[in-house]
Amino acid sequence: MTHLNLKKSVLTGTIVIFTGFFFLSAQEKENIPLKLDPVKVIKTTPVKSQARTGTCWAFATTSFIETELLRMGQGEFDLSEMFSVRYAYESKADLYVRYHGMANFGPGGQAHDVMNVVRKYGMATEQAYPGIMYGGTSHNHGELNTVLEAYVKAVLKAKQISPVWKKAFSAILDTYLGPVPEKMNISGKELSPKEFVSGVGFNPEDYIELTSFTHHPYYETFVLEVPDNWSNDSYYNLPIDELMDIVVDALKKGYSVCWDGDMSDQGFSHRKGIAVVPEKDWNEISGEEKDSVFTQTITEKKITPEMRQEMFNNFKMTDDHLMHLTGLFKDENGKYFYLTKNSWGEKSNDFGGFLYMSDAFLRKETIAIMVHKDAVPKKIMKKLGL
Repeated sequence: MTHLNLKKSVLTGTIVIFTGFFFLSAQEKENIPLKLDPVKVIKTTPVKSQARTGTCWAFATTSFIETELLRMGQGEFDLSEMFSVRYAYESKADLYVRYHGMANFGPGGQAHDVMNVVRKYGMATEQAYPGIMYGGTSHNHGELNTVLEAYVKAVLKAKQISPVWKKAFSAILDTYLGPVPEKMNISGKELSPKEFVSGVGFNPEDYIELTSFTHHPYYETFVLEVPDNWSNDSYYNLPIDELMDIVVDALKKGYSVCWDGDMSDQGFSHRKGIAVVPEKDWNEISGEEKDSVFTQTITEKKITPEMRQEMFNNFKMTDDHLMHLTGLFKDENGKYFYLTKNSWGEKSNDFGGFLYMSDAFLRKETIAIMVHKDAVPKKIMKKLGL
């Protein structure tokens, strides 16, 4: 197998990384909220903006793949999120019609949606497939989503479904996002999307999705019951302590983690760069105390599996956002915080588009993670039968 090797220097927000080690200047340390010290910071690619789309899943997972290519020594690539979005929409439309409109159809998705596209169609660079044919320089899918939904509903209303409906659906995507490229120039070579994947040695089968809920047996797989799992993919189920162990071990070993969870909690503040779970309930915290929650080291609530399950059952924890974990920090008491790459743009906060989620917040709000199989401790892989 021929491997492409395109090595470039990478600037990751406010943290510059050299040869696997990180160095923080005095000014950069001041930009870190609270008193957090780095344990491990993983080389990644620049923060992007999903803009006016509901495709955080594509941005988080594409960032994850870009970071994997860096870890693999393949250099820095700017990959196209819209390549995955376009093919995912075609698969969603097919299922929606086959299920007589009783399947989920919309812009949302999961990390495996990107991997499924890579597996079947390959991947493209941003230059080859920017996915903007409607003017402007940022993504805006308001009109596109409305048109696509109206079209698939119109197909179902027909007395007889036309054999060309899929062709017309693809034509809509071509109009808004552009036709997919047959070949791309990669390091001076003309490669198809599939040849690109082969050339960099990326294998979607090397990745695993895991979750933690009590309504299914641990160490077995189940189809995660969230609307955006429209493809009905299965996840491995683990106790929450072991799921968190995987996250910590992966980051320490230099493997980033694709994270799916809930950010609707009041303890999530992207603007302030912090996500925490105060020990007190929010309705018991005064206005003055609320300000200090994001600026001072606090005692956080103990999160139990029972608490997570109740929140999931009552829709208080939903899969409303995917992000990318690229570093591990500790506060002055030794508590872990996770450097998190969001997809709202570099200028979305004072931390270059990153934020720091506490261990308690991850325990409370994690729906699922995706990680390389080699990042999972062998004793856990054995329990999963892998």
